[in-house]
Amino acid sequence: MNVYITHLSAFLPNAPVSNDDMEAVLGQVGDRPSRARRTVLRSNGIQTRHYAVDPATGRPTHTNAQLAAEAVRRLASPGFNLSDLECLAVGTAIGDQLMPSHASMVHGELGSPPCELLSSGGVCLSSLTAMKYAAMGVATGEFRRAVACGSELSSAMMRSGLFSEEVESKAAALEQNPEIAFDKDFLRWMLSDGAGAALLEPRPAATGLSLRIDWIWQRSYANEMAACMYAGAEKQPDGNLRGWQTYGAREWLDASVFSVKQDIKQLNEHIMRYTVERGISECRERHPMSPDQIDWFVPHYSSHFFRDRVGASLAAADFAIPMERWFTNLPTKGNTGSASMYILLEELFRSGRVKPGQRVLCYVPESGRFSTGFMHLTGCTANSP
Repeated sequence: MNVYITHLSAFLPNAPVSNDDMEAVLGQVGDRPSRARRTVLRSNGIQTRHYAVDPATGRPTHTNAQLAAEAVRRLASPGFNLSDLECLAVGTAIGDQLMPSHASMVHGELGSPPCELLSSGGVCLSSLTAMKYAAMGVATGEFRRAVACGSELSSAMMRSGLFSEEVESKAAALEQNPEIAFDKDFLRWMLSDGAGAALLEPRPAATGLSLRIDWIWQRSYANEMAACMYAGAEKQPDGNLRGWQTYGAREWLDASVFSVKQDIKQLNEHIMRYTVERGISECRERHPMSPDQIDWFVPHYSSHFFRDRVGASLAAADFAIPMERWFTNLPTKGNTGSASMYILLEELFRSGRVKPGQRVLCYVPESGRFSTGFMHLTGCTANSP
């Protein structure tokens, strides 16, 4: 049975935040503005992003579950309402709590009738995992309508109040070793908030364009690579992670155990080889395709810094796609992690650029412990499924 994305939605909280206003919204850490901010912004190419933060008070305006629930609500149409929902699959990097699951909290926010749930963990690739679960359920006839969703509330981990005590306790060390600050501060200027959702059905929409899901392919290389992006742990000299449960409560603060961190050196050295060159090569072994068959390439990347590197790595894998066939909204929407692919597809879908018969290839890398995923879609209508 075929599976079709018949509707897409996105929810980006509050007004766009410019580069000049970021630190005012998130809050300044310590006595002076971030030394890393301008450096990071020059390379990432992001001009505006959204935060679930009241700029006047600094207080949160939404939880992660509320962001996701709002994206799902926006799927409502004359042909679909929440009472029709049979499966809700939601991906996120960090939920609002350790338990219950993120999907349970989203379902509670929606207040919709009982349905099957999946909470997809991980980092960015949790978006495709959620999509694949929902798609398989529709393909097997288990569900007539399923919703896949991705959401992130990165600002909750990036507000200055969570960093201030660390700066005070380690001021001398930071002065002598500024890269400590950069490794953590780096992500404050890279991540933002948002949610997106997709409605999956066994038939195309009665009117307008739908996207047929031809296949979703994913691979983990955690058997070969140590963790690169993490939270709730500290990376040890041997590359292993020491989890938060082995620390005392005071150590959680002193070691900044719950901060989101990224090993930037490891990222730069390995992300392209694993997620692009090796990923697309292995994907093509399972799903043969040539670059001239791809009408739209929709890559999720965290920074404009990686755009040319993705292109070069595709070429190295003999899969070069001209950049006039790429689609991104990173400059205006920012890096919303697991929500990014939904937010990308929603804007592309709404733009009217995808025509029936055109093929769309989506790419989602994950630096958590190096995973990658590709999704192949075909534009179609009720008359040409």
